[in-house]
Amino acid sequence: MPNLVKKVQNTIFQYSLLKKRDKIVLAVSGGPDSAAMLDIFSKLKRKYDLELIIAHVNYALRGRDSERDEKFVRELAEKYGMETFVLRPEYEKNISENYLRDIRYAFFEKIRKENHFDFIAVAHNRDDQVETHLARVIRGAGLQGLSAMRHKNNFLIRPLLDRPREEILAYLKENKLKYRIDKTNLESKFTRNKIRLKLIPYLEKNFNPNIRQTIFDSTISISEDYDLLAKIAAKESGKAKELKISHLLALHPAIQKRVLRNKIAAVKSDLKNIDAAHVTEILKMAKSTKGKAQVVVFKGLKIKRIGDRLEMPTAHNT
Repeated sequence: MPNLVKKVQNTIFQYSLLKKRDKIVLAVSGGPDSAAMLDIFSKLKRKYDLELIIAHVNYALRGRDSERDEKFVRELAEKYGMETFVLRPEYEKNISENYLRDIRYAFFEKIRKENHFDFIAVAHNRDDQVETHLARVIRGAGLQGLSAMRHKNNFLIRPLLDRPREEILAYLKENKLKYRIDKTNLESKFTRNKIRLKLIPYLEKNFNPNIRQTIFDSTISISEDYDLLAKIAAKESGKAKELKISHLLALHPAIQKRVLRNKIAAVKSDLKNIDAAHVTEILKMAKSTKGKAQVVVFKGLKIKRIGDRLEMPTAHNT
């Protein structure tokens, strides 16, 4: 059986994650996944003629452990002969998992741009994918939320995404590589940890011993289905600032909602704080049999129905 380095090489080839002489920012927390990724890329560096640097975020939320994580990453950088960039964020609002994620990825992208690098490599693995999927099922996500994290998403690559956590740990042990453990990952008070420590073992024991791979495969299938629907919706959305209601209602309901979300995203640049209820409200107005002009207002948007047209607001009006 090929070792983990060979498997990662296969993933790089299969998903066209990088090419020779690319410049890669390695996101390294010091945990087992990123420590393994760092070692693997150090071995692939010569083969692909890569230029590598390390980015680390010290959130300073775990006291001395956070300081030790940073010290450990700096020692790894010295060991592998790579330059290191460290962020120590100053918090301006209530801290949440999403807020910390935004800080992290904004920093990685800043380092990538400032150094004129090609990609950011993060060390998500198969088990991360499964845990994320189950968390979103519990939360009630739609098709997009249930889709898989991608191996490649613009400037972000995930070379370990289809590798199980146990395989990564075995690689670390075999190569006598050190790594840091975030003790909070062992506390079951957090939803994600409950899924990892309780729900998945329960499913493995009582329903399917291969549940992790089964769910992972499902996320890939869902992602492919979502991509197809997204492409159809993008084609139907067009570039006009208005939308014919008769055309919209002739589409499949799944496409109707995506077309409306595309129109909103074109105005707001993103869909933050826009949920299914807002889209449903627009559809309700579109299906209304009232003859007079109607308006839906939410989140700074003003969408009008005039006859057979839905007029979408322009960026200037929002």
